[in-house]
Amino acid sequence: QVQLVESGGGLVQVGGSLRVSCAASGRTFSTYGMGWFRQSPGKESEFVATINWVGSRTSYADSVYGRFTISRDIAKNTVYLQMNSLKPEDTAVYYCAARRVSTSSIRAEEYDYWGQGTQVTVSS
Repeated sequence: QVQLVESGGGLVQVGGSLRVSCAASGRTFSTYGMGWFRQSPGKESEFVATINWVGSRTSYADSVYGRFTISRDIAKNTVYLQMNSLKPEDTAVYYCAARRVSTSSIRAEEYDYWGQGTQVTVSS
């Protein structure tokens, strides 16, 4: 069993930066693929970024490519999402997810564990 806890969300101005973190419990975390998804009010959940177990492969949604960076620290059992050049449309609840497979995935249905989410609000 894996438990995921996000942190680091908050209010930031347009063009600013924020880093959200996802702390995982469980000895097998290091072998899991990880992802970040987000959901805005009235919208469906959307894929943001994903990383494989060793951190050698990453993928991003077109909307965040070049602005967001996903990374992981296996020793700390933590995955990060560094968000730069933030826009109002990045406002959402950001969810961390883990899958019991070592590869990355952009599909929400392929993840087995989810965190409770952290709110990110970008003000103009």
